[in-house]
Amino acid sequence: MIGRQGSRRLVLALDKAAKAAGIRPGTPVSKAQALVPGLLVEDMDTAGDARALQQLAFHFLRIYAPIVAADPPDGLVLDTAGADHLHGNETLMLSGMVNRLHAAGFAARAAIADSWGAAHALARFSREAISIVPPGGQRAAISGLPLAALRLEERIVSGLKVLGFRSIGELAEAPRAPLTLRFGPELVRRLSQALGEIGEPIEPVRVAELVEVRRAFPEPIAAAETIARYSQKLVIGLCAALERRGLGARRVDLVLHRVDSGLQAVRAGTSRPVRDVKQLVRLLTDRIDTIDPGFGIEMMVLTATHTEPLVAAQARSSLLEEGRADIADTVDVILNRGHKVYRYAAVASDVPERSLASVAALAPEDTLGWPGHWPRPVRLFARPEPIETLALLPDHPPRYFLWKGVRHNVRRADGPERVFGEWWKRDREKAAVRDYFMVENESGERFWIFRSGDGEHAETGSQGWFIHGVFA
Repeated sequence: MIGRQGSRRLVLALDKAAKAAGIRPGTPVSKAQALVPGLLVEDMDTAGDARALQQLAFHFLRIYAPIVAADPPDGLVLDTAGADHLHGNETLMLSGMVNRLHAAGFAARAAIADSWGAAHALARFSREAISIVPPGGQRAAISGLPLAALRLEERIVSGLKVLGFRSIGELAEAPRAPLTLRFGPELVRRLSQALGEIGEPIEPVRVAELVEVRRAFPEPIAAAETIARYSQKLVIGLCAALERRGLGARRVDLVLHRVDSGLQAVRAGTSRPVRDVKQLVRLLTDRIDTIDPGFGIEMMVLTATHTEPLVAAQARSSLLEEGRADIADTVDVILNRGHKVYRYAAVASDVPERSLASVAALAPEDTLGWPGHWPRPVRLFARPEPIETLALLPDHPPRYFLWKGVRHNVRRADGPERVFGEWWKRDREKAAVRDYFMVENESGERFWIFRSGDGEHAETGSQGWFIHGVFA
């Protein structure tokens, strides 16, 4: 991708093949074409890229964080402090972002740090595609990065190189006053921002169609009780607005604007669309203790960043039918405290360890069920564990088996249940079989064991025995 800088035509973006050929951003187009004859070049659509970046910011606002801003020309900055608990942890959240972008066809790198400047530098100049800096560790993390990572003008970077500076670490050790005198305040400002010594305001994107309510204060507020009280008032207004539109909230963001221009945010998610005031207030106030009001809050904004249609349910008489317990509120409280809630559901597979998967706790019920012609253990091991056995005949259960150093004499047995490999999914399972037995030892304990293979033909399996689960 090329563009003009004055009268010069320069390379602005390129793929891996062009980079391998020696082309870099800023290379004159004539030189790039000389390096790679037949090079495909296109004029960069700067306005179109800006619109696409803004749309991507809106998308990330709905999914990942309550504070998202575009970082032109090719980046986004997110303040995830109030929302990372909804994604498990920072590693899962960041890898999920990058994987989502890769799936959409974008090349992506990402970093998490205490400061915007450090995260910006690592995402663009670190050797790692994903970087996570522990709290307070940004100085060590960025010290080896080049000066260009500080978002400085080219003339400043060139001047620093003339003075012998090559890395951020070398620059951080130098006295600040002479640098300011020679290069102006921009150099020290960018360095201090990257090191987390001074703040850097984020101007978050706003989406006009989102349901939003706000409250400005003539005098700043700071007490947690006051913040909670006004949060409840905002929730009442938000639920009324949602009801007028026939919507329910799946994700709400409470953004607090501090008098020092800083932002604090709390995000709450729900497992289904809701507009119940008590439920949303409980989810938000559960995290108010994470808010740092600084010198005071001058405005609070509550936004439903993810909504779905919600029709009021018709009340049913308990005299006619017994209602089912609704656990959605409890599930939401647990999820918003950073824990996981899930259940197991059946999967269409003949292989036992592939016949179930974890799904969201309130995911719709599936009509698919587990096989009913043979009993299944209450506990199925994630991986079958090898055992030592003695079986007299191929289609007979073993007389005993050794598991974890303990001998179990088989008193009763039922089987075999033959399970075939999924040959349509894996070539190596074309001839694979397992023969499962439910066996009971002399103490009355029951186990689910199987032989890998039919007991005669080597191509059907290893002929070894394994334990795969236990019965109640």
